[in-house]
Amino acid sequence: MSKLVIYCDFDGTITNQDNIISIMKKFAPPEYLPIKENILEQKQSIREGVAQMFALLPVSLKDQIVSYLLDQAEIREGFADFVSYTRKHDIPLYIVSGGIDFFVHPMLEKFGPFSGVYCNEADFSGERIQINFPHVCDEFCTNEGCGCCKPSIIRKLQEKDSLSVVIGDSITDLEAAKLADIVIARDFLIEKCKELSIPYEPFENFRDVMNIIETRLGVQT
Repeated sequence: MSKLVIYCDFDGTITNQDNIISIMKKFAPPEYLPIKENILEQKQSIREGVAQMFALLPVSLKDQIVSYLLDQAEIREGFADFVSYTRKHDIPLYIVSGGIDFFVHPMLEKFGPFSGVYCNEADFSGERIQINFPHVCDEFCTNEGCGCCKPSIIRKLQEKDSLSVVIGDSITDLEAAKLADIVIARDFLIEKCKELSIPYEPFENFRDVMNIIETRLGVQT
């Protein structure tokens, strides 16, 4: 059997909610709303939109934001078991996230280590939160301005003859889904997969994910 490699989104996939949107609802002025809609409707690049939304927030809010997320964010059911499952079967598990390092790493810490964690980075040296994007689009990406470019990361990491599994929920996972051998989707990503006739398996929790991998690929739980 071909080697399996899993690329899993964070916000709205590992967590029950999108943490960037949670931050904006709690701390940002209403100016973030049209930016969010433009991103979802693909009228504005993810990279530009995320940078604009965080620029609405003063750096003095950093500790409050992290405390808020750690207090109220919920990890999706079965994630700890899923991580153990991938280790048991020696399946590389990469976290590929459009989220930001200052909350992604603290929230994942107790579940790691992972094969790799790829996300955007925050700069708190100025008056407003600035977002840096270390994982930019490669020359093959057809969707300029991804922010954290998931298809570019997959192209860099994926070995020849291995099978790629993409797990995600939103517009930030769409370009990765187009590359994947198996797409495991929920929420907005399901809508886009239907719209573009991309085959997918639906999930609600990570027990569903393990069942899908077992059914499709015979990797026993």
